Amino acid sequence: MKGALTRGPRVKTLAARLRESCPQVPMHRRRRASTSRTSTAVVLALVALVATRAAEPVPATDQAVPPPMYVAEPFTGAAFNGMPSCIDPEGERCWPRWFAGASGLVMTRTLPSGAATMQPIAGGQLVTSDAGFGWPGGVDLHIGRWFGPRQQQAVEVIYWGLYQMGDSASLASGPPGIDAIPQAPGATVGAIPAGDFLAAAAQQRIERADAINDVEINWIYSLWERPEFLPRERPVNLMWLAGFRFFQVDDQLTLTSGSGDPAIGAIDLGVATTNNIYGGQLGAKLDWRVLPSVRLAVVPKFMIGGNAITNTSSLAGANGRQATFAGVPARAFSELGVFSWLGSVDTAIAWDVTEHWSLWLGYRVVGVGNIAQADAQWPAVVTSPASLSGITAGSETIIHGGFAGFQSRY
Repeated sequence: MKGALTRGPRVKTLAARLRESCPQVPMHRRRRASTSRTSTAVVLALVALVATRAAEPVPATDQAVPPPMYVAEPFTGAAFNGMPSCIDPEGERCWPRWFAGASGLVMTRTLPSGAATMQPIAGGQLVTSDAGFGWPGGVDLHIGRWFGPRQQQAVEVIYWGLYQMGDSASLASGPPGIDAIPQAPGATVGAIPAGDFLAAAAQQRIERADAINDVEINWIYSLWERPEFLPRERPVNLMWLAGFRFFQVDDQLTLTSGSGDPAIGAIDLGVATTNNIYGGQLGAKLDWRVLPSVRLAVVPKFMIGGNAITNTSSLAGANGRQATFAGVPARAFSELGVFSWLGSVDTAIAWDVTEHWSLWLGYRVVGVGNIAQADAQWPAVVTSPASLSGITAGSETIIHGGFAGFQSRY
């Protein structure tokens, strides 16, 4: 029993089992079998190597792993930093989506016929339109972004403005003989009657200071893809736009009538009228590539909106002391709401210097109707503060001038 336990059952190896199961063959056949087993071992080793490589962990996608056949930059010694991130899944290039630009403006505007500020004299007569316009400067800024895989839709925000638009005109008389319009019987500046400033004055000056402000938020839809990059086979592109627009015309007139007596000084009559027009607008953008890098651009727009008009008229001494009627200040504030319309056209030549930069030069015309201007609020006579109140609308103006600037796409 002990010998049996000592021997015990043995666990046969896989090689022993294979020898027992395989029939005995002669020596010359054994050599061939040995060669066959060697080939089988080589194949099994290759399979094991492939399985081992497959079991190795795959590098994370965010690691900078060189692609096959990658060749490093010579002389720099820089490691592989990864493929560019601006590649879409469809294999197309990454087009700029944001655009922004700035321009300088040099513009003027038309004026109504004007109201007389004095009675005629031998030296002539001043009217409010004599305080005309030069060509003051301003600024135009815009920014926007294209959306969608084909960049056929965009949103843009625009601001442009003109400041301190206006000029002045003056007339002197010796001996003093200028009778201002208006006269203000019953008004006093301190203890001095207003008539001492307005009747038989030695000089008169009329001055204008206006401002224009425009804010737009537009949605743009292009009939074709990527309108900022026109292909050679399609040199013309059309876009529609719709959005909100705010347009302001601020018109201020100041009449200074000097008595000729330094002890008395002068008196000022100021009329400040502001139009705040807001509403929806529609428009279009047409681009025509006349040369490989030169485009003709035309942008017409039209809006009808509400106009919240305000007017402030005041009579005061040149030193700032308010004139009064029996202690009541000679000052009035008025409001009026009407509908006004606006149409504008920008025409420009654009030079696409690169895919990211463009320069342009153009001319802008803006027409505004059914507005109030300070000239129409000029009083003929001031007998009480109520004489300075009220607003007369219904006039129109055309603001026009040139612009030049650039646009960046990124």
